[in-house]
Amino acid sequence: MHDGESNISGRIRTMEEFSAASGISRPTLSRFFNDPTSVRPASREKIEEAMERLGYRPNLLAVNFNRRNPKTLGILVPTLMDPFYAALVQRIELQASSSGYWTVIRSSQGEPEREAEAVATLMSIKSAGAIVVPLGEASRKDLYRQMATAMPLVFLDARAEADGAFVGTNNYLSMSLMVDYLLRSGAPPSYFDMPDVNQNARERREAYVTSMRERGVEPRIFSVRSLDWDFERLAFEEATRLFKAGAPVGETVLCANDRVAFGVMSAACQSGISVGRRLQLRIAGHDDHPLSQYACPSLTTVAQDVERLATISLERVMQGISDRTNQNSTDLLEARLIMRESA
Repeated sequence: MHDGESNISGRIRTMEEFSAASGISRPTLSRFFNDPTSVRPASREKIEEAMERLGYRPNLLAVNFNRRNPKTLGILVPTLMDPFYAALVQRIELQASSSGYWTVIRSSQGEPEREAEAVATLMSIKSAGAIVVPLGEASRKDLYRQMATAMPLVFLDARAEADGAFVGTNNYLSMSLMVDYLLRSGAPPSYFDMPDVNQNARERREAYVTSMRERGVEPRIFSVRSLDWDFERLAFEEATRLFKAGAPVGETVLCANDRVAFGVMSAACQSGISVGRRLQLRIAGHDDHPLSQYACPSLTTVAQDVERLATISLERVMQGISDRTNQNSTDLLEARLIMRESA
């Protein structure tokens, strides 16, 4: 045991103290914490044994900040309450970890002020790169431009006015796929919109209109006038109002996303309207939310490929970190029609 080890053990706070207590040189420790493979196996084993014996764990943020090539990836999403975003974060985090990176995950909670705070945090901890889902029009226009000068960015699911790769689902193809199916299988669909919170809202609405007119059918849209991310509640309240007023909703409703569809389905149920393929009202959604297959009836929708969205996003940010390529590339994935009992 080194002199003074018994007094230091359990109270080591800095790498200098750990070096003194373990007898391992500071340069060797620096190399190890920057890249464990950069030291000899015998030295690595000695350091790991000393960490266990002395109970020392380095300040990862401090280590990362001092690295020439940081190993931190930032992830920013509008909300972790939405299982779609939660699933993306989980997959990115697991894949990043296997590549030797650790993630700092922030949520803007649908609020521009929190989004700005999250961006500032990811910049302050010296992230190697970031995968972000911006709020869209609510985002400050200079927010991600500043971030893009500091690190490679990948915009996932929604774009922002800044340099960065984009990975998302082709909304025009997915909406066309759903409109075609609904027209072939029953009455023309009206469209129940989502709050206009990002580019997806606008693209899906426009895609519905285009798809309907290409097939010679007049579109009909029911709007939700709010920028709130509480989609289920907003859809439930508006659909309940429409049903009570006897509005001409039609026999088929295509919803901008599955969360909106859940609200409309609940409103229909409480209004005494039966939902299903051969019943009073057909309802379809978009995204294949994890609860879609367990709704009653199970929800017809189009499935986004969450696994590939996460994988390609990580690939693009890694390319940006390694050689700053593909900084403005675009990857649009195709969705898959999932036919269930609701339509």
